[in-house]
This record gives sequence, structure tokens and C-alpha cells, in this order.
Amino acid sequence: MQKDLDTLGELVVENGMKINPDNRKAVRFTRARVKNPLGYSLGNQNILEASSCKHLGIIFRSDLNWVDQVIYTAQKAWKALHFVMCFLKKGDRHTRSLAYTSLVSPILEYGSSCWDPCREGQIIMSDRVQNKAAQFTNHTKDSDWETLAQRRTIARLCALFKAYSGERTWKAIPDRLRRPYYLSRVDHVRKIRDRKQRTDIGKYTFVNRTIKTGTN
Repeated sequence: MQKDLDTLGELVVENGMKINPDNRKAVRFTRARVKNPLGYSLGNQNILEASSCKHLGIIFRSDLNWVDQVIYTAQKAWKALHFVMCFLKKGDRHTRSLAYTSLVSPILEYGSSCWDPCREGQIIMSDRVQNKAAQFTNHTKDSDWETLAQRRTIARLCALFKAYSGERTWKAIPDRLRRPYYLSRVDHVRKIRDRKQRTDIGKYTFVNRTIKTGTN
């Protein structure tokens, strides 16, 4: 890793570029209790070690827990929903629904293939936003909208299919997918082997969780 950072530092100097120090963080993804300092550096400056980082709008924690991402997404969605509710107090049902679909729903579903929550408290935190939007739009708690869990499940299944079918963006994932040792008469040829995991972190990762969803 340090060799790659040294090469990057040389390219930065040669091209006269600057890298924002606030964007440089070193995060160790492990469950080990004893941790040696990473000690990475870029150029003449050390890279500070952190417990989490944000990449492409998604917060990754060192313990691979998505609670920070769920809280961040829920807070951002609440702000967008309050904006919609403030400016569309006299709007009709169609306008309110369109505003939610355009401004709030994308926030709740962005990158959800990766961080789709599995714990009840985190699921409730996200669902409260849509429930409030449904009540504001339909003037009732009952709604015919798809739940966030349903839409996120569809997104995960589509992403896994792209990985399995060899999409270039997902090229690294198919190498880890294996066919079952045995296929029964009712199984299809694209079935993927379910991998056993000892921890919830491994059990509810994108690949393992989606494999179980597709086999149910």
C-alpha cells in the first residue's frame, strides 16, 4: 500500500496537483482488538488513521457496521421531506407524490444495495420518513406504495445479477461466486452457493444476503 501511495505522490508532484489533507484518511477494516498503527504517508505528510470514512456519499466504518450511514441518510431525507412539506402545503396528491419520488426517495435508496439495513431499529429509522411522506401525501397512514425494504431488495437482486452476468463494473465479485455442489431438478442453472458465516457482519453482507433472498 505504501508503494502505491509513493507512486501517487510522485504523480501529484509531476503534474503540479494538490490533494486536500481533509480527504486523506486511513481506515482499517477488522474486528481484531489489538491493532498496530498503520503509519501510511502521502508525500511528506502522514495520513491520519480514522474509524470511518465517506466514499461517494456512503459512510464506511472500520467495524463494517452501517449505523452511521443509516442515521446520515435518515437525517438528510428528513430535511428534504420537510422542505417538500413546507412548499407543498396546498399541493394536490399527485404533486406531493411526485415531489417525494423525485427529492426524498432517491436519498433513502442511494447506494442501498451496499448498506441496506438488517437491524430492526435501523429499518424503523428509515421507514419513518416514508411513512410520514405517505401520510402527508395521502392524508392517511395506509398507502399502496412499495416499502423501502421491497425496493432495496429489488436493487440488490439487480446488482447481483449484473455481477453474476459479468458486467465490467462488477468484475471483482463474480470471482467469489460459486455454483452449488449439487443441483436438484427444481434448481436453475444460475443458482449460487450459499456461503456459511459465523458473524452477522458476514451474514448480512451484500452478496450473502442477496443470495439468500434469491433462493427464497
